[in-house]
Amino acid sequence: MLVTSKEMFKKSIEEKFAIGAFNINNMEFVQAILDAAAEEDSPVILQTSASAIKYARIPYLRKMIEAGLEEHDIPVVLHLDHGPDFETCKMCVDNGYTSVMFDGSKYDFEENVRLTKEVVDYAHSKGAVVEAELGKLAGVEDDVNVADSDAMYTDPEQAKEFVERTGCDSLAIAIGTSHGAYKFKGDAKLRFDILEKIKALIPNTPIVLHGASTVIQEYVEMCNKYGGNMPGAKGVPDEMLHEASLRGVSKINVDTDLRLAMTGGIRKIFTENPEVFDPRKYMGVGRDYIKDTVKHKMKDVFGCSGKA
Repeated sequence: MLVTSKEMFKKSIEEKFAIGAFNINNMEFVQAILDAAAEEDSPVILQTSASAIKYARIPYLRKMIEAGLEEHDIPVVLHLDHGPDFETCKMCVDNGYTSVMFDGSKYDFEENVRLTKEVVDYAHSKGAVVEAELGKLAGVEDDVNVADSDAMYTDPEQAKEFVERTGCDSLAIAIGTSHGAYKFKGDAKLRFDILEKIKALIPNTPIVLHGASTVIQEYVEMCNKYGGNMPGAKGVPDEMLHEASLRGVSKINVDTDLRLAMTGGIRKIFTENPEVFDPRKYMGVGRDYIKDTVKHKMKDVFGCSGKA
């Protein structure tokens, strides 16, 4: 059965590790992530954006995950990533999602509080949990598009008030990560001082990092070598993400790294074996790369291997 994130987040806070939240779009993504989690004996969060739902459709996404749960006995959360409005969050809760994120970061504080609480009240009445966001991440990913000049760090005092007034179950904060494959122009830097202040004020609230792909250079180079065009793509170093997990971050989102792994594998096959036209031949390679990526994150970065 699918579970909520309550117990896994409680354990993550107590034992100082993070849980990977991996975006899914199709069967290969679901298989790769669940296979990796089972082999690492790790809890895992599978999340879909509104764009992924539009592409794959909820019944297919849910049934693919249910099929995975027939093979693997691990705790799995089905989560909505960046829910844009109440209606989308309600639709997901009504269709079996155990967790939803309402992203009200584009609104002012009072409106974000009001809208988030509306989602919280409904989700809680149905047994689901809610992630909210305070602060504003730069970057582009799916329907999220925020200019660098509009990015805003999370205010620790506001974070405490926000959680108290909304009753949200976890909080996504802005400490320097960003969406997409181009996260930093210079050296990577995260504001761990802000994280520390937030954790001191709301120690029992699970903290979430969005825009936290490493942008694995092996796959960037593979994409570029075989016809891609991604000069200067750069993400959050593994060392920083590992430190974040030790400092109290409970959930770390990964999307871009999975896209790069799949795309790099497909480009490589198409270039080296142009006669291949069987989707299983190239999608299977991409699936293997995604699985390797997820296992690496769980074991070496987030510290959630063996925590199922």
